[in-house]
Parts: sequence; structure tokens; C-alpha cells
Amino acid sequence: MEYRVCIGLEMHCELKSNSKVFSPSSNSYNKVANSNVKEIDIGLPGILPNVNMECFRKALMASLILKCEVPKYLVFDRKNYYYPDLPKGYQITQNTYPIGIHGNIDIDVDGRIVPVSIQDIHLEEDAAALDHLSTTSLIDYNRAGVPLLECVTDPCLHSADEAIAFMETMCRIYQYCDISDADTRRGQIRCDVNVSLQDEEGNYVTPKSETKNVNSLSNVRDTIVYEEKRLRKALKEGKADELIQETRRFDEESGTTIHMRSKVDAIDYKYFVEPNIPPFKIDDDYVKEVKTSIPMLADERKKMYIEKFGLDRHDAVILVRDIDTADYFEKCVSLGIDAKAACNWVNGMITSYVNKEEISIKDFYLKPVYLKQIVDKMNDNTISIKQAKEIFAKALEEKKEPINYISKENSQITDEKVIEEIVDKVLSTNEKQIEDYHNGKTNLFDYFVGQVMKETRGKASPVITKDLIHQKIDK
Repeated sequence: MEYRVCIGLEMHCELKSNSKVFSPSSNSYNKVANSNVKEIDIGLPGILPNVNMECFRKALMASLILKCEVPKYLVFDRKNYYYPDLPKGYQITQNTYPIGIHGNIDIDVDGRIVPVSIQDIHLEEDAAALDHLSTTSLIDYNRAGVPLLECVTDPCLHSADEAIAFMETMCRIYQYCDISDADTRRGQIRCDVNVSLQDEEGNYVTPKSETKNVNSLSNVRDTIVYEEKRLRKALKEGKADELIQETRRFDEESGTTIHMRSKVDAIDYKYFVEPNIPPFKIDDDYVKEVKTSIPMLADERKKMYIEKFGLDRHDAVILVRDIDTADYFEKCVSLGIDAKAACNWVNGMITSYVNKEEISIKDFYLKPVYLKQIVDKMNDNTISIKQAKEIFAKALEEKKEPINYISKENSQITDEKVIEEIVDKVLSTNEKQIEDYHNGKTNLFDYFVGQVMKETRGKASPVITKDLIHQKIDK
């Protein structure tokens, strides 16, 4: 019998805001522990939370993008459980009326469109961070109260590729809408991964395993791959009865998941409505206002790049992966650089450079206006492609405008008579190679071109050079 894997994700994302979700403490990344902390964050007696309305707006925008049903009232709940990273003894979250329910989104999985159903999306506060050492644990309250947006899918994903495509899609939504930087390196994205197997009739044949707090896309992939293999192996060996519904954790060193505790169908967190935050009505006009403020998202830009700019799907997909890269590309086009030429530069040498230097394209020295200086000189045949690449590298190295390296001395030779003289000189000293060329060694053509380039130090126009060589040796 064939079995298929069923995956449900609970994706947590830290929102971008000046302050925390219920506290005036700064919501900023800080390596100094316990420096972004106020009374609310550590649960001192008499504290009263205050809703950060910017966080509410961003959560509402995400809900609308996912085509969720929006409640009439904004309501928060207490999720009661004690743990060292929750000094109040409860977490303020949403359970009664999440900010969105019953949503859906289509994702692109290598050109295949896959629908994903959303159970709910809700706004809550993050807990503090624990650092476990050999004999003690350290707690950092900087993360306590940081706004979290949790998006819960139905178990409708059926491969690691689909799960990763969904997470990448959500990260782009958060980045394009300025909801979050969605930076996994700073722990802004974490995911609980639920995995089980179904038979051909849709019946679950294994209990669900939940792997908690997986902190990167690659680790999510490894978690799914490992869990699917583990469950399939149990079925194959007739040990399905030994499987239990459980909570596990991912171990990066071994690339495996490890049992933490068994889990019943639902933990009784004794939810009740947060008494210190009165419910308030979500105005229909406000919902419309937020909906109209949604910017052009990655999939829309990708479609525009293909249909309007004539790019192929592969190049368009690469461009929209990062909003800053897409913005850089669009600025190039707005300055008059041909879209395909701009794409080749951005997806080629520019991306290679920023990846190597581990910088954002926002910090890249050669702004679109500087790139245009190089492209314009290529277009009017002042410089060759080879020279353009050399000028690109030189301008980056010395942090000067490319135009400073373009002069008559290093410009491309386009005078046909000058190039013809050099071609004749090269051919006159390579009679044996010409004979071999005529006898079938056509790859020697590139040798002749190379010899002309050597004579001109790479300045001869390649187009004119090739035309002249063809004219002279193909007679």
C-alpha cells in the first residue's frame, strides 16, 4: 500500500515594530541580555498590558493577504502554563477570535501551483529566551513580549519541498509588506512541524509527531525528511502500534529528531479572555484601508517581470526572492537599462558579489545609476563586455564611479579598418591553422579571435572581429 506524508506547520514570525506588543520596551535586536526590559516583560505585580496598534495593523494585513475571515472584535486570551520563560505564568495570545481564520494561499513549487489552507493566524507575545549550559540555565528577557504572528496551516502539505515553498512564500509576504524582516539568522522565524502518514483512502495510519521550535528552513526540511523516514520505517517493520503522538525536538548535530514527551490530542491551557485588554470592534472601514495599503507582492512582481519585461520564469523567481534585490532591479529598469541586461547583471555579478561579501544589496556600492554608466558605454560600443566586467570590479575595489575608468585609452576599438589590419596580420602568421580549420577543425575560429584580442589587449570589438575573420577564412 502507498502512503503519503501529511505536514502541518505552525509558523511563528517576529513582527517589526518600535516597541513590544503589550509593553513600551524597545523591540530591537540587542546582543546585551536583559537590556530591552520593562516591568510588563517580567510580570511584576500590578502590570497592565497595552496593545501595540501597529502590530495589530500588520497582523490584520497578513490575515487579509491570506484571504482569512476577519472577526468583528479584536480579542486576546490568556494561555495558562508555567515555565521559566513566562514569569507571569501565562501568555497573552488569541484563541477565542484569532485575527484570521479559514484562509488560503497558492504557492509555487517549481512551477507547480499548490493550494494551502490556513487554519488560523493570530497575534501573541513571545516568551523569554533560555540558554541551557551544562549545570545551569540563563534567561534573557529581551525577547519576552516581542510581537509574534503565528500562522497555522491544515495538514495539507505533502512534501518537504511544499513545506519550504510555503515558508519562503510567507517570508516574502512579511518582507514585502514590511511586516517583518523574517531573518532566520536572528531567530525571527521558528516553526513547529507536524508530520503523519495517510493511506490511499485518506485515513491516518500513524499518530502525529510535533517537532518544536525548528529555527531555519533547512532544519525544517531535515525534520520532515527524517520524520517521514522514521514513520515509514515503523510501518514497514510492523511497528506502527509502537508509535505515539509525541513532541520532539530537532538535533542539528545528528540531523535527527529526539523524543521529548508524549502528547495527548489537546493540552488544556485553561484559556480565558484576557481581562486587562477589553475587546474592541474592528471597524469595516479600517479593514478596507489596510487592504488597499497592501503593496505589490512577490508573485505579482514575478508575473510583471515575465509578462512586461520579457524575463524567463527562472530569472524572475531569483529576482523576487529578496525585496531589496527586486527593488534594485526595478530601479535599473526605471533608469532606462534594458530589463534583460539589468537582470543579467543583478542575478550574475552583483548577486555573486553581495553573497561573497555577506552584505545586503542595499549596502552595495554600485547603485543602479552607477551600473547605468557601465551599461550605456557597452551599448554605444565604447567598451566591451570584458572591459565592462573589469571596470565593474575596479569601481567596487576603489569605491569610485565607473565613469572614472572609461576613457579613450581603454575604450573599445570599433574602427573596422584598424581591426582588419590586425586580423590580416594574425591570419598571415597562422596559415597552418587556417588549413586545419578548412579541414574540419572549426573550433580554431575562436583561436583566431583570441589572437586578435591578444594583439589589441582585449579592446577590439568582438562583433566586428568575428565578422571580418569569417569574411576572410570562409571564402
